[in-house]
Amino acid sequence: MIVGFVGMVITVVIAVHVYLWHRLVRSTTRRGRARRALTWGLVGLGALVPVTFAGTRSEWGHWLAWPGYLWLAIMFYLLVYLVVLEIPRAVAWLFIRRSPRAKASEPPVAVPVAARSTVPGPPVVSGSAGEGARDGSPVASDGQDAPLGGASDGQDAPLGGASDGQDAPLGGASDGQGVPAGGGPVGEAMSRRLFLGRTTAAIAGVSALGTVGYGIRTALGDPVIEPVKVMLPNLDPRLGGLRFAVVSDIHLGPLTGRAHAERIVRMINSLRPDVVTIVGDLIDGTVAELGALARPFADLEASHGSYFVTGNHEYYTANGPTEWIDELQSLGVRSLRNERVEIRHQGGVLDLAGINDVTGATMDDGPDFDRALGGRDTTRSTVLLAHQPIQVEEAARHKVDLQLSGHTHGGQMVPFNLVVPLQQPAVSGLSTVDGVQVYVTRGAGFWGPPVRVGAPPEITLVELR
Repeated sequence: MIVGFVGMVITVVIAVHVYLWHRLVRSTTRRGRARRALTWGLVGLGALVPVTFAGTRSEWGHWLAWPGYLWLAIMFYLLVYLVVLEIPRAVAWLFIRRSPRAKASEPPVAVPVAARSTVPGPPVVSGSAGEGARDGSPVASDGQDAPLGGASDGQDAPLGGASDGQDAPLGGASDGQGVPAGGGPVGEAMSRRLFLGRTTAAIAGVSALGTVGYGIRTALGDPVIEPVKVMLPNLDPRLGGLRFAVVSDIHLGPLTGRAHAERIVRMINSLRPDVVTIVGDLIDGTVAELGALARPFADLEASHGSYFVTGNHEYYTANGPTEWIDELQSLGVRSLRNERVEIRHQGGVLDLAGINDVTGATMDDGPDFDRALGGRDTTRSTVLLAHQPIQVEEAARHKVDLQLSGHTHGGQMVPFNLVVPLQQPAVSGLSTVDGVQVYVTRGAGFWGPPVRVGAPPEITLVELR
C-alpha cells in the first residue's frame, strides 16, 4: 500500500513538472543555454519534493523541510494559476492568429526567376562592373538562378537576405528556430507568441509567489478564536454555558518551535474554558525528537481538565501513539482511548467520550464505539471527541449529541477545500450529519507547507446551550 502511494506521488509530481516545464520554460525561451539551465533547475526542484517527504520523517532530513515544502506550495499554486490562465491564453493566441496583421505576415508564394524574365521591366544591374548579365534578366551569382535581393550560397534563399541553411522568414535572417531575428510582419507575429508565453508565465509566477507569501504569514500567525454556541435539545439546564476549548492538528514538527505550543496554550488559557480538548494530530515525530516542544501543554488550565484523542499522524510516528499518550499523561493531559468520563458542572452531568482514530485499525488500535459509548445513561447529553468527521456515521448510531473533530484543516490551501468533501462529510464549522451536530475545527497548525490560504488556523470555544 505504501509503495503504491509513493508511486502515485512520484507520478503526479513528474506530470506536474512536465506541465510546468512546457509553460514556464519551453513557452518562454528559445533553444540555448537559458532553456537548458531552466530545465535542469526544474528537474532539481521536482526531485526535491519526494526527497523532502522521505527526509523529513527522519532527523537527517529535517533541514529539507523549509525549501522542500515551500517549493511544494509554490509548485501547487503555479499549477493552479497556469491552468486557470489556459483559457484566456488560448483566446489571446486565437486572436493573434486571426488578426489582419498576422494574416498579412504570411510569406508570399515564391515565383521562379525564369517566369519573371518575360515580364517587361528595367534591367537589373549587379553591384559590381563586369559581373552578371546586362540584358534585363536577373543576375546569377554562380551560374544558378539567384533570388531577388541578394546572393545565394548554393541553396535558394528567401526574399530579403541570405539563408543560413534554413528557410528564413521575410524581412530578416533566422536564428535557427524559425524565429526572426529582425523586423517585418512575421518577426512581429513570432515575437508576440513569445511575449504571450512570457506574459502568462509572469502572471502565474507573481500570483503564486504572492499567494504563498500571504499563506505563510497566515499559517505562522496567531490562530483565530472562533466562538461557537451549540444548542443541545436534551442538555441539562444546569450545564448551560459549559465551555469547551477545542484545538486540533497542531502538528508539532520540524517547521514549528516551542513558541508555537506556548502561543496556543496562552491563547487557550485566556479563554478560561471549563474543558480543554485536543482532537488529534498533535505531533509529527517521536517524543525523543519533539518532547521538548510539547512541554508547554503542562500549563493548560481548565476547571474540568484537559483531554486528548489520537489522530492519524500519531500512528505515523516511528514508535506509535503509546509513547505520546504516556508523555501527555505526564503533562496532565488525559487521553480518552475508546472511553468516556463524566463532566460534572453546577450539579449537572455530561458524558465526554473519546475514540481512537480510524488509522489505528492498521495497528489493532482502532475506534471502538461500543466500548466508548455502550451502557451509558441515555438521558445525559454526550459529547464525542473523534479526530475525523467521517466517524460521525458510527456516532449517529450511538445517538451522540455533539461530535468535535479536526483532521481537514479546513482544506488548508484553497482549492483543496473543494476536494475534502470527497472523503469527509464536513470541511469546517458547525453542521449536522445523520442527525448529529458536528463541529470541525480548522486546526491550529499546518501540515506540509507552512502555508494556509482561505483556512486560517483556529482555536474554537464551544459553548453549550
